[in-house]
Amino acid sequence: MLKNRFFWIVAIVGLILDRLTKYWVEQNFELHETWSLWAGVFHFTYVRNTGAAFSFFTGGSGWLRWLSLAVSLGLIGYAWWGPRLKAIEQLGWGFVLAGAFGNGIDRFLFGYVVDFLDFRLIQFPVFNLADIFINIGIIFLLIASFREARR
Repeated sequence: MLKNRFFWIVAIVGLILDRLTKYWVEQNFELHETWSLWAGVFHFTYVRNTGAAFSFFTGGSGWLRWLSLAVSLGLIGYAWWGPRLKAIEQLGWGFVLAGAFGNGIDRFLFGYVVDFLDFRLIQFPVFNLADIFINIGIIFLLIASFREARR
C-alpha cells in the first residue's frame, strides 16, 4: 500500500486541474482579455505574472522557479521517505505541492505564471488554481497544528 496516499492523490489531481485550466485559458484568451462571469464581481482575465503571489517580486521568475522546484522536491521527498502523515497533514502538504509544482512548471516553461481568476468585488489580484491550492493546503496545515497544540 502506498504511504501517504491522500498526499499523492491530492497533489496529482490538483496538478492536473491546474495545468488543464491554464492550458484552456491560453488556448481561448488573448493576453489581458477578460470574460465577465458576474459583472463587477468575478471575471476570467488572462494575465501573466512574472513575480510571486500578488505580483510581489515582479520579474523574479529566475529565482522563483528554483524556489518552486526546491519546495516541490522537498515535499515529494518528505512524503516518500518521511513518516506516515495524518490524513489532514497529507491533504495540506498535497495541496501545497500541487500549487507549488503547478506554478513552478509555468515559471520553468514560460518565465511567468498564467493567472486568470479575477475577483473584482474587493479588487483582489488575479490568481489561479495553484494559488488556491497553496492556500487550502496552508489552512489544512494550520488546522492540523491547532489540533496538535490542544493535545
